[in-house]
Amino acid sequence: MSRILSFPFILLLILAEWYGYQAIKTLIPASSISGRRIAGAIYWIVTALSWGLAIWAITTRHSGPAPYKTYVSSFLLGLLLAKIVVMLFLLPEDLIRVGRWAVRQFTQRDTAATGTPITRSQFLSGLALVVAGIPFVAFIWGMFRGATDYQVKRVTLRFPNLPASFDGFKVLQISDLHTGSFQSSEPLERAVRMINKQGADLIFMTGDLVNNVATEVENHIDTLAQIQSKLPKFSVFGNHDYGDYVEWPSPEAKRENLARLAQNHAKIGWRLLMDESHMIERDGDKIAVLGVQNWGAQMRFPKYGDLPKAHAASGDAPFKILLSHDPSHWEGEVLNYPDIDLTLSGHTHGMQFGVNLPFFKWSPVQYVYKQWSGLYNKGQQYLYVNTGLGFIGYPGRVGFLPEITVFELRRA
Repeated sequence: MSRILSFPFILLLILAEWYGYQAIKTLIPASSISGRRIAGAIYWIVTALSWGLAIWAITTRHSGPAPYKTYVSSFLLGLLLAKIVVMLFLLPEDLIRVGRWAVRQFTQRDTAATGTPITRSQFLSGLALVVAGIPFVAFIWGMFRGATDYQVKRVTLRFPNLPASFDGFKVLQISDLHTGSFQSSEPLERAVRMINKQGADLIFMTGDLVNNVATEVENHIDTLAQIQSKLPKFSVFGNHDYGDYVEWPSPEAKRENLARLAQNHAKIGWRLLMDESHMIERDGDKIAVLGVQNWGAQMRFPKYGDLPKAHAASGDAPFKILLSHDPSHWEGEVLNYPDIDLTLSGHTHGMQFGVNLPFFKWSPVQYVYKQWSGLYNKGQQYLYVNTGLGFIGYPGRVGFLPEITVFELRRA
């Protein structure tokens, strides 16, 4: 089955490379044979080098300077995306040409009687290359600027059951730091300064502090420890924090890694909630902060979290905020608890690529997750999906930039 599924993908790659070559060649006048040969040679040399370096980077990603290798493989991905755009322009023209040829054969019309033979338009090839350059340039921009172009998003939420003392309460959320992807602490230092400028009453981190192992964050502990909050700072684990994507020498080594990561949360100054609840008091009023381990409705993600346990610990608090990394948990389980007013999640990253306009929002991740970016509600229950502060895989962001979310809670 996997072979059958892979054939369309391989065919897509072959067609994309061929049409990319055809577009370049078409722009060179047919009379310049040497020019076409040179352009073709450059195209295939660049293509071969891109594929060779990307294959090397992927197959050796667990050794050597892995952060740099992600840039190499992402460069190929950007080129392929551009070539696919070219293919989408030129393939329909070729299909039309084939159709016209078939009609001539069927009607037995002489090609000479039809005038000039049908050829690929230089204008169409040029237009295809210009349009294809847009996602390629966006991909490159995303790697060198978009990945750390931090954005502060402000959201005001109104609740009739919010205790009066918490009217105007300011909550800040960050998520998916993926500290293993950072080559220095400078970007995170900028992010921390932006966080501290918000003057939040309460700060949450909703999972995926690392990519795979606990040591990835240790060069950044001093930086993250500078995050300031008027009240305790809370965090939860995400799917990457458990080390499930690493081949460990023993189950004990994996457990030790998770314990070390929990200690790193404490060193940063975050209170890690492991299926727990914590009460926040203000002028005699109380709200509950619940935190669960990762729980995903998708089959490939384990259900570590124990929401019934965390919910039971929250008692009869009149207002409840839940930290749960995976947004699929909301419809999968959280909505069964109508007294959980606000759920804060991350996980999707907006796939780090898409179109994010005030009037239109699209990313490939929406075909996997129903709730994947921004605010959602059912009745008086709200879910907010933060698109993350860090990055993983593709070392950049296009459209869905790294996010710091500030919520102002108001009494309706």
